[in-house]
Amino acid sequence: MDWDNLRYFLELARSGTLMSAARRLEVDHTTVARRIQALEKEVGAPLFSREAGGHRLTEAGRKLQPQVEAMESAFRAVESTAPASQEGLSGLIRIGATEGFGTVVLAPQLARFAQQHPKLTIDLLAMPRLVHLSRREADIVISLERPARGAVVVTKLTDYTLRLYAAKQYLAAHKPIKTREDLRGHTFISYVDDLLFSKELQYLDELHRPDAFALRSTSVLAQHQAVAAGAGIAVLPAFVAERDPTLRPVLEGQANFTRTFWMSMPVETKHLVRMQAVWSFLRETAEAQREVLLLPQGMDNNSNGAPARAARSTKPSSKAAP
Repeated sequence: MDWDNLRYFLELARSGTLMSAARRLEVDHTTVARRIQALEKEVGAPLFSREAGGHRLTEAGRKLQPQVEAMESAFRAVESTAPASQEGLSGLIRIGATEGFGTVVLAPQLARFAQQHPKLTIDLLAMPRLVHLSRREADIVISLERPARGAVVVTKLTDYTLRLYAAKQYLAAHKPIKTREDLRGHTFISYVDDLLFSKELQYLDELHRPDAFALRSTSVLAQHQAVAAGAGIAVLPAFVAERDPTLRPVLEGQANFTRTFWMSMPVETKHLVRMQAVWSFLRETAEAQREVLLLPQGMDNNSNGAPARAARSTKPSSKAAP
């Protein structure tokens, strides 16, 4: 039986569509279809049912998958100890991250890392939506919520601070904002409520219900640009806003928020040398950027002077390292 056909089978089983599997395998989708047809001929049974939304495993396919996964694990274990694996990192690794963190913090660091490993290709998916490990959209995912289930390795990557910000020109044109009550009548910039991809983005519900919005966007970078243009006030990550000299914190020490980035990857790939190297590098990057990610905490966004609340989930994972 052709191992390459089995590889294509496994990728399609995990991704669910020919196009996704083809991207992961770096081939044309017709090649994936041809390989699957060849394997089904060898097995003597259909392995997938073709549906409008993609390909779903048949009973024969479900029985075959764990056997092929065992073969894959054995192959990768041998591969990781081979002399060639010590010559440097190579292959493709795809990292999914939130838009702001991926663009502002990770992109420059990953570019330098890639320069040090010319045989390694890094795809960075910095997107204002959830990137799914279960759909094989990425090899490593950095998310705002801890994965609740699945055969994944998970670690708490870092906490980070968000604050209320406005442009200097906006603040100069309005009365001083000293309490939450002073926020009444101000214009805000925020997310589009019905398109929020995580409950962790619901900041304003904890602070103030705005009277009006100048702009709502799925993109935190678009929100930053709108604030910088003087259009209103917004909750922004400190690692984005503190780099912009035109912005100033509003209600400093009274309107801080803390959220958490979680990092995860499939258990089945944790032994790969490139996965271990990039995983470690991402943890080192988060630690090196700690000063800007997690600014000294002030007071909470309520009037009784309570300390800023912690992130909803701070318990470290028992699976903290690959």
